[in-house]
Amino acid sequence: MSARYLTSEQDAQLRRWERWNRNYFVFAFVALIVVLVFSSQLGLSSGDDWGSLGVLLALLVAPIVVLQLRLRCPACGVKIGWQAKLMAPDQCKSCGVFLRSKNSSS
Repeated sequence: MSARYLTSEQDAQLRRWERWNRNYFVFAFVALIVVLVFSSQLGLSSGDDWGSLGVLLALLVAPIVVLQLRLRCPACGVKIGWQAKLMAPDQCKSCGVFLRSKNSSS
C-alpha cells in the first residue's frame, strides 16, 4: 500500500486551521490569566458571586471547543475533532492519509 499524502491545497487548509487554533489558544490563555488575576480589581467577581466572570470565562473557552469540532480531514471529510489537540494529528484514523503534504516544509 502506497503512502497517501495531502495535496498542497489541502495541506494549506490544515495549516490555516492549526494557525487559527494556536493563535486563539495563546490569546485565550493570556486573557484567562489576566481576567483571573485581576477579576476582583476589574469588578468581575467578589468573594461570593462569580456572575459576569463565569460568563466571560465561558465566552473565552467556547471558541476552543468550536475550533476543535470544526476540524475535518481534508482528504475524506471525516471530523477529526478531539484527536487533534493544539495541532492536527499525524494521520487520519478514517482514511489513513498522512496529514502533512509530501513536500511540506512543516
